[in-house]
Amino acid sequence: MTLFQLFVVAALQGLTEFLPVSSSGHLVLLPALTGGPDQGLAIDVAVHVGTLFAVVLYFWTDVKTALLGTTRLMRGRVDTQGAFLALCLAVATVPVVIAGAAIKLAGLDEMLRSVAVIGWTMLGFGIVLYWADKSGGTERTASDWRLRDAVTMGLAQMLALIPGTSRSGITITAARKLGYEREGAAKLSMLMSIPTIAASGLLLGVDVVQEANWAVARDGMIAAVFAFFAALIALILMMRLLRSVSFTPYVIYRVILGIVLLFYAYA
Repeated sequence: MTLFQLFVVAALQGLTEFLPVSSSGHLVLLPALTGGPDQGLAIDVAVHVGTLFAVVLYFWTDVKTALLGTTRLMRGRVDTQGAFLALCLAVATVPVVIAGAAIKLAGLDEMLRSVAVIGWTMLGFGIVLYWADKSGGTERTASDWRLRDAVTMGLAQMLALIPGTSRSGITITAARKLGYEREGAAKLSMLMSIPTIAASGLLLGVDVVQEANWAVARDGMIAAVFAFFAALIALILMMRLLRSVSFTPYVIYRVILGIVLLFYAYA
């Protein structure tokens, strides 16, 4: 891939990974709509690694707390805030890991990568996000996270395996309906992304290791750096905007894009 193509793919992944507009949907659409080359599995893994480092850096205080708590959790002790956070993150990640592995083993992942599927999920789950954001409560913050809420959000996260759904979008939707205010819902969604992205990167990385060469590795490193900065910018802007703006602008974008994609798919 050319440097410009790497930049476009990385910027697209970085900017959309944490916004509720579906990064996977956009990555599938890029070659489908432009006629350009598919970026390939190795680049997909690389840009995911870049976004992973971005969210870890942005939420480093919480990540460090969870890491320290993980050691206590592994000893069977959930007696600190960090251990409880680590437990909630683990519980929220299990469903999507199991579902993702099942879809991959069944060979269903390619079947879901169609413009029509993305159009319907972009439109449908955009409307669901609007409903949850307008009807959800605002009395709870991220520090109020409960284990049963982690289970609910983890089950919702499985839907993000369908391109166009948006991992952040569906988990934020679940959190808003559970009564979390917007910043808190977004923060929990971002923290949940860390083990999920790491797990998906590991799963995809197994295939990449068997095929990788130095040229692909070089392109991957470049793409990861681009994705890191794009994701960091998107995170900073979204978390700041949520203090005064609802999720409605993202919903409008999703609905318009969904309608356009459905027209493109069926016309």
